[in-house]
Amino acid sequence: MNVAVYGFMGVGKTTSGALLAEALGYEFIDMDEEIEKRTGKTIPEIFSEDGETRFRELERDLVMELAGKNGYVIGCGGGALADLVNAEALRETSTLVYLTASVDEILDRTGKESHRPLLKVDDPQKTVEDLIKKRSPVYERYAEIEIDTTGKSAEAVAQEIRRRLP
Repeated sequence: MNVAVYGFMGVGKTTSGALLAEALGYEFIDMDEEIEKRTGKTIPEIFSEDGETRFRELERDLVMELAGKNGYVIGCGGGALADLVNAEALRETSTLVYLTASVDEILDRTGKESHRPLLKVDDPQKTVEDLIKKRSPVYERYAEIEIDTTGKSAEAVAQEIRRRLP
């Protein structure tokens, strides 16, 4: 069995996911980092050179590969579970953990980061709000565990996930 941690950018998927993997004795894989490693390109480079569609194809290929393995905590990219094929594949072999945070918290956590292609816009707050509105119904539908990370440390989030795992 795996644990797939997903949600919007800046909710703590990578940091809390890595801590959870360590606590469980699982291997942690951050999907975005793995895609960068495999392609030799950063996520912003993939978006600008190859387009979002190509990035989503790479993401789906990785999900299908990981869904066939066990003993992983998977830090899913922000849009990975928005793809229903990915969501269904992960649901078969993973406990799905949906992390949320307030819009302000997301903007505070991601505001200084230059590698967020979806936030390279005039109004990042509106973009985050729109993404939440668009993706929340799917994210909530698949969530087996849901945790609001607003104001919580990565350690506290990892501990809460571990306590709530089946």
